[in-house]
Amino acid sequence: MIRKLTLFFALFAALIGPALADASSTPVRVVVPVRDIARGEVILDSDLTFGTVPGTALMNGTVTRIAAATGMETRRVLRAGEVLLASDLRRPVVVNRGQTVTMTFDAPGVDLTAMGRAMSEGGIGDTVTVQNPASFRMVTAVVIAAGTVRATGPIANGATSQITARK
Repeated sequence: MIRKLTLFFALFAALIGPALADASSTPVRVVVPVRDIARGEVILDSDLTFGTVPGTALMNGTVTRIAAATGMETRRVLRAGEVLLASDLRRPVVVNRGQTVTMTFDAPGVDLTAMGRAMSEGGIGDTVTVQNPASFRMVTAVVIAAGTVRATGPIANGATSQITARK
């Protein structure tokens, strides 16, 4: 029985193996810069084009759609014709560390606004840490615009904390 199974798997591998090898070496269309792009520069549609790489050389996180990279900021210098990776990009930073930001907190029937100090940087949609200068508490917040964040809650110290109202 074991010998029959071994023979079956050997025959299966001989028949299917070459087909799988051919499929992985098929060229894949990827996004590449048309010019060198400096670190911190925002990528425009005209900065990108398509190139091809063998399927065997394709790395995880390779950008395959121009729309996925347009409007993003570079984390490092990108060379013309070099394969573009998602890890090379980030949302443009609109809140910098140490910057004074406007914090908003919205709850049913309550709209609060306060000033805070950003303890980390981020782009629109990123989560940042903000220090409340009155209480020195750290608050997590989502960047909603340049210099503006929406508070989502305090940072818990070891235990889950909640914002509660007293009667």
